Amino acid sequence: MAGIRISGARRTYGSSGGEVHAVDGIDLKIADGEFVVLMGASGSGKTTLLNLIGGLDRLSAGRLEVWGTDLAGLSEARLAGLRMTSIGFVFQELNLLPELTLQENVALPLEGAGVPRAEARRRADEALARVDLAELGPRFPDEVSGGQQQRAAIARAVVGERRLLLADEPTGALDSATGTQVMRTLRELCDSGVTVVVSTHNPANAQYADRVVRMRDGRIDGITAGNSATTGRSA
Repeated sequence: MAGIRISGARRTYGSSGGEVHAVDGIDLKIADGEFVVLMGASGSGKTTLLNLIGGLDRLSAGRLEVWGTDLAGLSEARLAGLRMTSIGFVFQELNLLPELTLQENVALPLEGAGVPRAEARRRADEALARVDLAELGPRFPDEVSGGQQQRAAIARAVVGERRLLLADEPTGALDSATGTQVMRTLRELCDSGVTVVVSTHNPANAQYADRVVRMRDGRIDGITAGNSATTGRSA
């Protein structure tokens, strides 16, 4: 079943005569529990599409449904609530707070949503365990490696009951070995039932996907099966 349905999606910036069509008429369905990689060069529209799916930006035209809800019909407060409870984000800039431990960073969204501190931190420990960081909760970000910081950011993105994880260039600032570790973590989360959508310019990341959506100039330039789908295994 398609958890995400995109029809005629357009996102235009600027005014008449100076318009930029960052997303230009995209139709796409993403199933629940699917791993989709948005592949393209800088300026292809992949990050804009990711932001639209997550409700961080609004369509100029078209329709975008997440779990049957048309995001255009939601107020900013309801969009924020959806992101708080169901959608997690991972960015190239990790945005971990240096003065908080990894556990405290991961628990922060739950505490912000009103979950009692003890319960939030218990769930944070569970999320850290999902990304193989169970022993590092008491550490501060500058006490762990870059790859461990990125996995902590992934734990923060899926803590609680989040069903959708959106990752924008999650390996862009990492060396190849660490990037591989991060992509394997995302694949494992997908195999556990989380829908994962990753934007990247790195062709090596396609091996972890069920489908690869290639983008160019704000449009879909082709859709192919990822290596994980064609081999019938998790990478």
